[in-house]
Formats: sequence, structure tokens, C-alpha cells
Amino acid sequence: MTVLSTRALNRATLARQLLLDRAHLPVLDAVAHLGGLQAQEPQEPFVGLWSRLRAFDPAALSDLLLGRKVVRAHLMRRTVHLVTAADILAWRARHDGMLRQRVLGTYRSELAGVDLAELAAAGLAVMADGEPRSMPEVARALAARWPRPGPRALGEMLIAALLPTAQLPPRGLWRTKAGVRNALLASWLGREIDPPASDGSDPVGKALVRRYLAAFGPAATADVRAWSGLAGLPAAVAAMRDELVTFRDERGRVLLDLPDAPRPDPGTPAPVRFLPAFDNAILGYHDRGRIIDDAHRGLSVAGVRVVLVDGRVAATWTVKDETVTVTPLRDLARADRDAVAEQGRALASFLSDGDGERVRVTAPQG
Repeated sequence: MTVLSTRALNRATLARQLLLDRAHLPVLDAVAHLGGLQAQEPQEPFVGLWSRLRAFDPAALSDLLLGRKVVRAHLMRRTVHLVTAADILAWRARHDGMLRQRVLGTYRSELAGVDLAELAAAGLAVMADGEPRSMPEVARALAARWPRPGPRALGEMLIAALLPTAQLPPRGLWRTKAGVRNALLASWLGREIDPPASDGSDPVGKALVRRYLAAFGPAATADVRAWSGLAGLPAAVAAMRDELVTFRDERGRVLLDLPDAPRPDPGTPAPVRFLPAFDNAILGYHDRGRIIDDAHRGLSVAGVRVVLVDGRVAATWTVKDETVTVTPLRDLARADRDAVAEQGRALASFLSDGDGERVRVTAPQG
């Protein structure tokens, strides 16, 4: 079995994530290819797409949200993702059990004794009029009937798990600050989510594996689970093994991939790329060593924005007063430092709508 080096896996990840070369793709196609973008911070997907697409216009993403072609919803790992309308309708039911279990993992004692089927029915009745509501508003509407759990536990279980909902614009629009208002997906998108397969098969699980490998492979089954939060996908993988190719990494793990997916030469140059907070190029793996050193792994879950140099996390970045400040995690060669500054200026221009290109690269952290 062919062994893929860490650098080979890095270049494959960059290619699949549209980070090796910016892609000529419509925004909707890019969101679909990536299997959605992590989006609990509403403005971060704009940076993620700017780093991946040529001539990205943020208004195009805002228009897709307003046009109900993409939605913000709790999905993978119970985090808010920006996904296409087609994908949320196809995938939401497959995530239902995971979403419930993750909320129970946080609020098990508060929700003890609550009949979740009754709670779901009551919440559905509240939301059936199509009026957008915040999570506390939904919880308060049912607090008299279920006073013990408290509004936070009730709201989280309803909006993040029991009821297939979307977070509506203006939240998530370019350069817009807005609170979270939720509506049922069926009301917002005009049809119910797809039900699970009636014959007990798992076509959605297989589709998720294929889509994951297209955007993240080669990868182990543990990586698929880390991205999706779903524990039941090994059965889907087993059912489709004949259509996949296998490799090993330098640690001996078995990696799966689509036969014709790109696996660039490890020597392929990788340009500087600025990633937003919680980007799935890092979070989408159990073993993140292909893109970030173990010493810096905590950055990926802390919401720190990072910079890739030669394909790996080498700096962090912030923006304030239209100035992008880059803090290297190690000494950078002069050429790399210059490339970081150049890309930082381009990012500053994007974030300021062309009003400035101010960038500051500090001394290495620590």
C-alpha cells in the first residue's frame, strides 16, 4: 500500500480545499464543493471564500443567502455551517441523532425526564406560523410547560437539534451585524427535509463520505467522523470500499480516497493563504498534523485566524482599524515574510472595500 508523506497529504488538502490555486468557481459551487463552511462567526466565510476564489465578490454570497440558495444552520459537529439549500435538505435528517446527543451531552441533567418527542411537537407548533424567532423567544413560549430545564437548555435542544431550522438574514450578510432569528427550514426553503431511507440503507452517509473525500481526502474514517460529528459512517464506508482507493500515512493509518481526486506532487509550491476562524481546512480532520503542528493545535479550536506559509500554519492574524496585523509563530524567511505582507495587503483591501492596504508583520510570537 502506497505511503503518503505528510507533505503529500498537505498538498492534497490544499488542492481539495481550493487553497493551492484560487478557483474559477461560482460561489454556490464552491460552497457545495467544500461541503459547507464553518460559520458560527458570521463574517468568517467571506474570508474563507476570498482565499479560495478568484475575483470573489462578497455581494454574491449575500445574494445567495437572501435568495435562499445557501443557509446558515446547525449541522456538522452541532456547529453553525453555511451550506447550500440542497445539501441541508438532503443531509439534515442524517444528522438528527447526533445533534440530539450533543445537546444532551451538555444539558443531560437539565433535560432529564423531558419527553423529546413532546417537546419537538410543541416547538413545531410555536414555529409553524413562519415567524422568525430567537432561541430565547422559542424557549420562553414553552417555559410554562417545561419550567425545570431552563430557557438555555430548552432553546438549545429545540433550535440546535429537534427542529430543522435556519438562521435568517440579515445575520450572515456582508459587513452586517444582526442577531440570530430562526425559522423552520420547511418554511424558509419551501419544502420538508428529506426523510431517512425507508429500507434501512444509508445513501446519505455514502454521499457524505464521497463529498468529504472530494474536499478533504485522502483521509481516515476518524477524519470523516471529526468533520461530520457522525459516529455511524464506518458502515457507509464499508459498503463503498470497492469504489475507493487506499493509502497509508507515515503513522501507518489507512487512508481512503476517490480514485480520480487530485493528489499533487509534494514539491508543488504552496502560496500564502489567510484562513478565517474555525476553518474546516484545519478542523475537518482528527489528525490535523498535515496542516498544523501539534504545538499549535489549540489555535484551531480557539477561534484564532491563521496564515498558511508553504501550506502549514505559520502565523496568526487580526484586523483592527482596517489594518491587518500578522504575528508569526516562528522566524520567517525574507521571501516568506514578503509574501505574507503582500497577501496581507490584499486582504486588508478586501476587508476595507478597497479603502486601504495597511498590513503589519510583527516579530515572532513568544
